[in-house]
Amino acid sequence: MKRFFIILLLLLLAGAWLGQLMVQDPGYVLLAYKETTVETSLWVLLLMAIIAFAVLHTLINLIGRARLPAQRVRNWRGRRNQKIAQSKTLKGLMALSEGNWWKAQRFLTQAAERSEQPLINYLAAAKAAHEQGETNAADNLLQKAREATPKAEVAVGIVQAQIQLSRGQNEPALATLLHLKRLAPKHSYVLKLLKEAYVRLNDWSGLTHLMHDLRRHQVLPEQQLRDLETRAARHLLTQSLSSQPAEADSKTRLQAVAHTWQELPANCTHDPALIQQYIGLMVEAGSADEAEKMLREQLKKQWDEELVALYGRITSSTPHKQLDTARAWLKKHDASAALELTLGRLSMQNEHWGAAIKHFEQSIELQPSAEAYAELSRLLSHLGEKERAGEISALGFDLVNGKLPALPLPTETARPDMDETKPKL
Repeated sequence: MKRFFIILLLLLLAGAWLGQLMVQDPGYVLLAYKETTVETSLWVLLLMAIIAFAVLHTLINLIGRARLPAQRVRNWRGRRNQKIAQSKTLKGLMALSEGNWWKAQRFLTQAAERSEQPLINYLAAAKAAHEQGETNAADNLLQKAREATPKAEVAVGIVQAQIQLSRGQNEPALATLLHLKRLAPKHSYVLKLLKEAYVRLNDWSGLTHLMHDLRRHQVLPEQQLRDLETRAARHLLTQSLSSQPAEADSKTRLQAVAHTWQELPANCTHDPALIQQYIGLMVEAGSADEAEKMLREQLKKQWDEELVALYGRITSSTPHKQLDTARAWLKKHDASAALELTLGRLSMQNEHWGAAIKHFEQSIELQPSAEAYAELSRLLSHLGEKERAGEISALGFDLVNGKLPALPLPTETARPDMDETKPKL
């Protein structure tokens, strides 16, 4: 209350002071424009300016208040649309997770039309349409998603590539993914889908070039990457020879295989299984001498039992040198069953039958194998030792198939009773 009286007192004092000023000197103002003039005192002009300001301010407020209800209506409609969009989006995603594709597509599409950010709705609706086999609807929804959010090209492209791969449209999917890789070269999921497209298309060369990015960005575990790399290398080696025309000579065929081998990643050229395949292709290409040389040098670097066994299968132009090379290996690997098997085969190439028998027997003693039994049985059979060859063959059969149960067998002179074998009517 005191505060009110103090303010009132100050206003009265200010009014009295201004009144005194107006009485002492009312001032003079002359406004002239062309032939029109207006004369008034300074205080009247100030009063008119204050009144004009108050009127103008009041009019502006009235106009603003007149527009306010329309703005409120628009805000209310916006909130209502968002609420409806959220509700239908939730229903659509629930239907999608439950596998109710038609319901999911319906709700998600309706929500997208009301949502301010319709990208997720369109993408999910496209997946639902795809699951129903509605190709055109899925493509149209993807196009709407792209138009609604142009900056989401990678997200839309990933869904498009997934749908294309699911349809079996591997080449269009590859084109889509290569485009996405240019937009987002480090995107791990794009790289993973691109790997899948290459595998489906048997594009092993493209997959080999992709391996660096797959490993750099840790798209897959290292063991899976190695298996994938080996698989691609195996197919590339096979294709290098099979793609050659039938009339190509051995030199041309060998060059094709060797070129592919040199293009493989370094770790692949140290894989024993791939080396074995490469040697086999060299032999198939008609270059047994080059295959023998390459395998001999490889075994100097790293001893491998399977490669040693492969060495005995190569028929070079100098089998006696092969035999001498293998005999030299016995100094360091005298307990190798694979080496004994190879020595037996090389001895047969040089027609050293007795030595071959000893090596096959030594291989079986060190580690029985079906190959050693078969080679020994074949050699004994051709040397006229039919009975012993049969025994060896039976031992090899038991090794592979397991020992047969003891069952009564007919004698050589016995003949089956034809009456017993006739079907009874």
